Amino acid sequence: MLRFVTNSMMGGGKNLISGIIVCGLFLIGFGVMILAFPEIFALLAAIVFFIMGAGCFATAWKIYLAGRKFRKMTQDVTEAFRENVRVRDEENEL
Repeated sequence: MLRFVTNSMMGGGKNLISGIIVCGLFLIGFGVMILAFPEIFALLAAIVFFIMGAGCFATAWKIYLAGRKFRKMTQDVTEAFRENVRVRDEENEL
């Protein structure tokens, strides 16, 4: 009889199964706690969403200010244009 499953594969499978069982027990426990204390978990969820929203707003504001600063820098460069200036290219001389 041929065996395609090694002992290391069996150990990995057992670890995966035990991890899934522990994760399931945590989820069941978390669900029971939400049923028992809905006000506390609603407050915690509101705090988390508020903090995440403030972080997103702060990041967007920083990106906006950086873009505004970059636009000012590029406008200053275009205003410093000089006429009758040639760039020398040693490979392709005229």
